[in-house]
Amino acid sequence: MTYSAAAAEQNAIEFVRVSKTFYAEQGRQHRVLNDVSWGIPKGKTTVIAGGSGQGKSVTLKLILGLLKPDSGQILVDGQDVARMGQSQLRQLRTKFGVLFQGAALFDSLTVFENIALPLRERTKLKEAEIRQKVMATLETLELAGHEEKFPAQLSGGMKKRVGLARALQLEPEIVLFDEPTTGLDPLMTLEIYRLFERMQKQLGYTAVIVSHDIPKVFELADRIVLINKGEADVFAEASQIINSDKPHIREFAEKTMGI
Repeated sequence: MTYSAAAAEQNAIEFVRVSKTFYAEQGRQHRVLNDVSWGIPKGKTTVIAGGSGQGKSVTLKLILGLLKPDSGQILVDGQDVARMGQSQLRQLRTKFGVLFQGAALFDSLTVFENIALPLRERTKLKEAEIRQKVMATLETLELAGHEEKFPAQLSGGMKKRVGLARALQLEPEIVLFDEPTTGLDPLMTLEIYRLFERMQKQLGYTAVIVSHDIPKVFELADRIVLINKGEADVFAEASQIINSDKPHIREFAEKTMGI
């Protein structure tokens, strides 16, 4: 796939002919991406889906520069992540917020302290300004009154909210979600998805969601990237997956979408 200049301007992130292979014992290879290209549009929600071990979380690590591709380019606002040094990567990562699979909260810190942490570490805001900003976020995410609790006192859904609150503190341009509903029951999952949708529309950031929670997560998607055996197929909506004429995509739809 070749991207035009117009398409590049519309994408927050671009994969351009990216390949990534891991090597196991006895020289065995596991190629998770094989010369793939796709774009992640600015201000929209892109869902990356696929079976276990197909490279979904690897894709997030490539975007953040935690892994480097074997070949190809990964462009964030036109800059090639794969060619950046550590200082450039640190600067680039200020554009990102990340919600990890388990929320990754610090057990010894209160809800308030967990959310305030990135502000204290990466800004020069005064304590009164930090408190004002954190309390406003708590109100927005319906966490007001829980600021002095510790993570062990929270439900799974509340932990996800706190994780999202922390990820949004530096007003990121791009938010990455790694299996964000793992461990939640169906009702709480639906509530969290509604929260994600509301916050994305309210703040306008680019959202990238890696999830196995199919087909429910597709309801959030403006774009779907399906990764399978090194290939990547891009869809504008879930119905296109169902109607695909590719055998492996049809198989995926049958197993995960009840087709």
